[in-house]
Amino acid sequence: EGLIEFYDSFKDMFEFFCKNTTIHGTIRLVCSDSNRMKTAFWTLLLLASFGMLYWQFALMFSQYWAYPAVLTMSMHSEPKMFPAITICNLDPYRFELVSDHLVQLDQMAEESIAFLYGINTSASLFHMNETNIQAKDLSSSGNLSRSSFKLSQNFSLLRMPDHSNRSGKKYSKVGFRLCNATGGNCFYKTYSSGMDAILEWYRFHYMNIMSQLPVVINISDHEEQIEDMVYSCQYDGEPCRRSDYVHFHHPVFGSCYTFNSKGTDSFWTATKPGIPYGLSLILRAEQKDHIPLLATVAGVKVMIHNHNQTPFLEHEGFDVRPGIATTIGIQQDEVNRLGGNYGKCTTNGNDVNVKLLYNNSYTLQACLHSCFQHIMVRKCGCGYYYYPLPPDAEYCDYNKHPAWGHCFYQLYSRLRNHHLNCFDQCPKPCRESLYKVSAGTAKWPSVKSQDWVRQALRHQNGYNSTSNRLDIAKVTVFYQQLNYKSVNESPLLSVNLLLSSMGSQWSLWFGSSVLSVVEMFELLVDMLVLSLLFCYQRLRSKKT
Repeated sequence: EGLIEFYDSFKDMFEFFCKNTTIHGTIRLVCSDSNRMKTAFWTLLLLASFGMLYWQFALMFSQYWAYPAVLTMSMHSEPKMFPAITICNLDPYRFELVSDHLVQLDQMAEESIAFLYGINTSASLFHMNETNIQAKDLSSSGNLSRSSFKLSQNFSLLRMPDHSNRSGKKYSKVGFRLCNATGGNCFYKTYSSGMDAILEWYRFHYMNIMSQLPVVINISDHEEQIEDMVYSCQYDGEPCRRSDYVHFHHPVFGSCYTFNSKGTDSFWTATKPGIPYGLSLILRAEQKDHIPLLATVAGVKVMIHNHNQTPFLEHEGFDVRPGIATTIGIQQDEVNRLGGNYGKCTTNGNDVNVKLLYNNSYTLQACLHSCFQHIMVRKCGCGYYYYPLPPDAEYCDYNKHPAWGHCFYQLYSRLRNHHLNCFDQCPKPCRESLYKVSAGTAKWPSVKSQDWVRQALRHQNGYNSTSNRLDIAKVTVFYQQLNYKSVNESPLLSVNLLLSSMGSQWSLWFGSSVLSVVEMFELLVDMLVLSLLFCYQRLRSKKT
């Protein structure tokens, strides 16, 4: 009884509430009880205010539960770690184990080009001899028989029938035919450009040939050392050390080196912007073992990326011309995503359903490639040569899997058209660094300086060439400025902002505060208690 106020009737309780509450307008219901029109007017006005208030509350909660985000940008300026730089010489090696098959493939390509265009390319395109096809002795890496693999003649290049475009001109497509395991459901992989068709046809056979190599090859003892590719390396005016790079071989882009791959050495901390404080390289750009129909570009492939990240050179990076000095200015942007209810992203990839086949940190490309490779192995029975293999899988070879090309091109088309669920399973990283690149070029070395530059390289690095600047290139990568832009996602409606907006609406329609809400809650409790007491009295009176 000490906690509850007792009233003789609901009317007395309501009059007491209206006279003493802090909610504006309720006292008019009591003061105007002699004038029914005013009482009705203020009653409707209060009910309309309540309706508008809770309608606004519904809009606020619906917006809050939609979890909208807003982008905020901030600028930071501080010393930071230099990014990882990957360079490749665009000169894939002809391993001895498959060198004979590559020669046969070149002959097939020569015959196909002659058939399509009537051009004899043996002298100009396939300028190989026994010394050019240097064999890297990998016989100890596996006991594969050279005669176990045979190039298939079932994928010949063909010219499709002529078609007419809108302008009335006739054109033809070039491609090759692919069928399933039973020889049905055939389609032609065609291109409007004969050059693209020849390159894709060559890559298709090349993957089948390279699948004969062991999955793990120790190429460190068989390939060139970095001194044979990098004539000079300096960072911030200091010579590069042997621990500053890691080496790997790419089947298309050749011998590759990644500088500052881990990003943990303080030697690579950038403290000043500008060309003198960046990474300066003098590179060999000659094509000693060049496979002409695999890579039509001469020069060096360069990619700037994050640390502990697999460089996907086929999707990113840019080419550097021989005989050119290229200066590459970079500027870093950081993107931080909220994740959770505000968007799909992953912190480190542990919560992603796709098992990554790469040993580096999570990236969207690594997830997409891994997802596609898992589907490829499940659907086609073998793996795509350019991607790592899952456990207990093998690379595709049309001697063992005659229909893998038919399966692969259909799957890849579905991936490009977002018909596979890889894009749904692979979210973006919640935190990533992006690098904006601007480049400038100039002839290097100049006509007047090329003699002494060549002599200096010859004495220091054993450089020996008679070409006129066509086998060396200079690359300088530097920070344009150390300040970087950070783009952060933040909730458009946080809990504090939601409560503040609700309080503003409550004050707008009733001119009251949180204490007024407590008063209304107290009124409801009193009404409940009074109702129970009245019920109890009625039951007691009936029994009496």
